[in-house]
Amino acid sequence: MPHPLVRQLRFTRNEFKRGLEGVTDAEARKRFMPMNCIAWNIGHLTWQEQRYFVYFPQGEMPLPEIQAQFAYGAPGSTPALDEMWSAWHSTTQAADRWLDTVTTDTLQQNVVVDGQTTPYIFGSLLQRLIYHYWYHTGENLAIRQTLGHRDLPDFVGDIDGEAPYLPE
Repeated sequence: MPHPLVRQLRFTRNEFKRGLEGVTDAEARKRFMPMNCIAWNIGHLTWQEQRYFVYFPQGEMPLPEIQAQFAYGAPGSTPALDEMWSAWHSTTQAADRWLDTVTTDTLQQNVVVDGQTTPYIFGSLLQRLIYHYWYHTGENLAIRQTLGHRDLPDFVGDIDGEAPYLPE
């Protein structure tokens, strides 16, 4: 069974996806300034998943273009929705290979980058990513409202059934 915090991340990912069901490519590329578009947000979270859970612990950077185009502070763009979902799926699968192995001890370890110990611990990065997903879930739903979408998913889904609180 995955660590309880990993289980929360997976629930959060599913809520992120649920909030985007039915969005078309044209809608996902529509940008309402100063916000980025939905497709860029998917790429941005892909960047963070790759950085935190593929590159830092596994030393792999399978999608360097994601690193270049969607890092924090990268300029906005309007990428294709299917390309962003493809990158997101492959990255979350790569991240899950490591996430499936984490323990409380792992989450308390400092992150080492290029041989240098950082002040960050993996548990804090995991929490940061979960909160980041919720931020962009709300932003994406605001974009959908601006696009005229109605009957959007309720916040928050079935957390009691899918990801209830579990002690370590």
